Amino acid sequence: MDSSRMSLRPFKLTDVDDMMLWAGDDRVTQTIRWNTLTSKEEALTFIKDVCIPHPCRRSICIDDRSIGFVSVFPGSGDDRSRADVGYAVAFEYWGQGIGTEALKMTIPQVYSEFPEVIRLQALVDVENKASQRVLEKVGFIKEGKLRKYGYHKGKLVDLFMYSLLSTESIY
Repeated sequence: MDSSRMSLRPFKLTDVDDMMLWAGDDRVTQTIRWNTLTSKEEALTFIKDVCIPHPCRRSICIDDRSIGFVSVFPGSGDDRSRADVGYAVAFEYWGQGIGTEALKMTIPQVYSEFPEVIRLQALVDVENKASQRVLEKVGFIKEGKLRKYGYHKGKLVDLFMYSLLSTESIY
């Protein structure tokens, strides 16, 4: 994938058809907290009510067409030193380095926009090897396994905790 064709930008209502292609795909949504979107109306509502208002949710775009997302959730109060990150990419783009590039583009922005954040972290299902590899390729460190950490779509799962500190290099 030619990374010059890739960009991150806020979601727009006009992304609805593109979003349905990936957010309506069970293969993509099986590893994220969102439910699979089942209609254009549902996608439009999701963009309007969830994506657009979120200060740190960006559409991953190829030639300005939405093919996924990256989201950052900065902590507050005593948790303001850390932020959680999540992402997903359309199935047809899996294995092309898109998630890796999107994270590499996101990380400097996070540390710039949120100077109190010194730790980015991500929780990944132990069975999601591809997402683990994305994080490792960017420079995240696997800190450990959180056994029976939480429910994901009705199933109690083990998760790996990954982190990247602001003092560490992005690969």
